[in-house]
Amino acid sequence: MDKATNEKYTLGLTLSGGGVRGFVHIAALQAMNERNIYPDILSGTSAGALAGAFYADGYSPKEIYAIFEKVKFREFADTSIPQGGIFKTNKFKSFLEKYLHARTFEELKYPLRVVASDIEYGVKQVFSKGELIPAVIASCSVPIVFTPVEIDNHYFVDGGLFMNFPVSVIRQDCEKLIGVNVSPVTPMKYDNSLRYMLERTMNYVVGSNTMAERSLCDFLIESNEVSTYSIFDFKHVSYIYQKGYETSTTYLDQHQEAIKKEIQVTPLPLKRKIALLFKGLRKKKSTK
Repeated sequence: MDKATNEKYTLGLTLSGGGVRGFVHIAALQAMNERNIYPDILSGTSAGALAGAFYADGYSPKEIYAIFEKVKFREFADTSIPQGGIFKTNKFKSFLEKYLHARTFEELKYPLRVVASDIEYGVKQVFSKGELIPAVIASCSVPIVFTPVEIDNHYFVDGGLFMNFPVSVIRQDCEKLIGVNVSPVTPMKYDNSLRYMLERTMNYVVGSNTMAERSLCDFLIESNEVSTYSIFDFKHVSYIYQKGYETSTTYLDQHQEAIKKEIQVTPLPLKRKIALLFKGLRKKKSTK
């Protein structure tokens, strides 16, 4: 556990993989914070790891959305001679180095656990300490699309291969848990393209390893409507965010009595206020 004692965290938040559909995670965080619901520990895979890293780094949901809303796929990927993947992750690394203040998990404002898949040994790997950026990139590296990420002589790809919705990695460490799953398996019209085949294959793989994890949530936010969008559909990020926000606010309002009863709903925690204050001071210093 991340704490020195056996004391549990009050609220955990798990964010699933799902590519561009991860904008739902930002929307869910916004809806939660508007209702004074703040997670104490987070876990995420792929897009969930990315959103979780920025939130745990001290960014507000609105700030995260502002960073990502105009990002294009080419800003994340460098074409490479196919050797393990079509695209290299150099640009993605530069992007994260530009915006993330923390360089290690230990520097984050909140504990975060990131899941990636060891492509050589066929097991999931949960990262929670040491270098942050390589772990996040590894968790997001869709097989064939991106080259694997080497960490400590192991090669890692998207965590969704083995655990797209990593609820169990923090379940025992928190009293209550909210999950946001943006990749439920839903019908998608057939398209005779390589991208369609890749996405649908991944969709079924992650769907099969998600069912047991879903049952571990105390509260579960899902959007079947958003799940029909491609994981690379950067053209509809504003719509995906809006639908995610609507789904999240509706769910949280419908379950507000149970949430108030089971989760301590309080104004912005002092720890986060301090984190945001220091982030603001860093910004002022960097502009001088």
